[in-house]
Amino acid sequence: MRALNVNKSRLSRVFRRGPWEALAMTLIAGGIIMLVQPFSIDLYSYSFVTILAGTLSFVAVSHFPE
Repeated sequence: MRALNVNKSRLSRVFRRGPWEALAMTLIAGGIIMLVQPFSIDLYSYSFVTILAGTLSFVAVSHFPE
């Protein structure tokens, strides 16, 4: 029983909402920057996928404990 509590505590520290939300928002912002930059067609072509990944990550992370 004690091992279960230790593992749960460790997982709670790793899967805290704050840092993961910041990472997801950074991914969304990076996708928007990729979308509006005029230099590379490759960045533009991956911008939608990046924004989508950031949005889905944010939705998943919103269920993590604080």
